Amino acid sequence: MKNRAIYPGTFDPITNGHLDLVKRASKLFDEVIVSIAASSSKNPLFSLDERIALCSHAVKDIPGVKVQGFTGLLIHYLQEVEANVIIRGLRAVSDFEYEFQLATMNRKLDANAETVFLTPSENYTFISASLIREIATLGGDVSPFVHPFVLEAIKSKLAKNQLNQPKSS
Repeated sequence: MKNRAIYPGTFDPITNGHLDLVKRASKLFDEVIVSIAASSSKNPLFSLDERIALCSHAVKDIPGVKVQGFTGLLIHYLQEVEANVIIRGLRAVSDFEYEFQLATMNRKLDANAETVFLTPSENYTFISASLIREIATLGGDVSPFVHPFVLEAIKSKLAKNQLNQPKSS
């Protein structure tokens, strides 16, 4: 049996911190599936198809990594793709309590589900997708924090969103 792991998240957008964890995980597992949750309740900037395309482009040169979208319960998806490990990133101690709660619940739902926590390189610990979206929306430079392809997609999406905004009088 392959040692297959999933790395779930919304990846809206995928950041250099996410990519750092994907690279680290690819050295630990035979296969890593970057598993993009539809998460429509989070009101993402990018559609699920756009996030899949952005992630696919960003990870294309990392061996043993593929990208898939999913909906529904994570444990059902884990079973569907026949993975045995869930990868979660911990940027700071503040992430631990929530992630520990998720890991425990996932193990209650499926006793075979293991969660592995990875920490990003120190230069990525402060990066989050929500922070990237906020900075970009307010006109800040996010180029050091995302893949160049992702940066262009953010700029394009925000420019398009501005064009669609009603003009105030």
